[in-house]
Amino acid sequence: MERMSPINLVPIGVVEQGIVDFLSSKLGEAFGLEVRVSSPLEQPTYAYDPARGQYRSGDILARIKALRLSGRTLGVTEVDLYAPGLNFVFGEAEPSAGVAVISIARLKPEFYGLPSDWELLKERTAKEAVHELGHIYGLGHCPEVKCVMHFSNTLRDTDVKGAEFCSRCKRKLGPLTKRQPPEAG
Repeated sequence: MERMSPINLVPIGVVEQGIVDFLSSKLGEAFGLEVRVSSPLEQPTYAYDPARGQYRSGDILARIKALRLSGRTLGVTEVDLYAPGLNFVFGEAEPSAGVAVISIARLKPEFYGLPSDWELLKERTAKEAVHELGHIYGLGHCPEVKCVMHFSNTLRDTDVKGAEFCSRCKRKLGPLTKRQPPEAG
């Protein structure tokens, strides 16, 4: 059996260490792979759009891709992300490059003027991280509302879906060894 590549977890800017530690553990469980936490990248000022007061997720993906890490790579940041044509994104993946990024900014209850809730933040963060890595491993959006691969257009969608793959997505995912990332180059 071919050795499976690890998942690289890259904090971008200031990210609570508790979130990084939690994600490292949760992603290892979800995918059955080693998770390596990389040194943090700088605050992504290069991706800031002053007209929107948000950060371009595509620019951050390009920076993650430039790291050329072996295996799949997920960046995690606390800045508010957007992609062209969208008001915001919880995350974005570039499956062909084996990279993705998530933001916890809009996953925090305090973003909406509510009291902080550590357990809720961890649950939401896990769902979005597994979702974006699911894209990297070849999965598309799933029509099953409880599947982690269901599209989250709103935070309510994230809260409704589960943190696990449905049986159909599990079958599609198959053994991860068949989906090695493209060679850097």
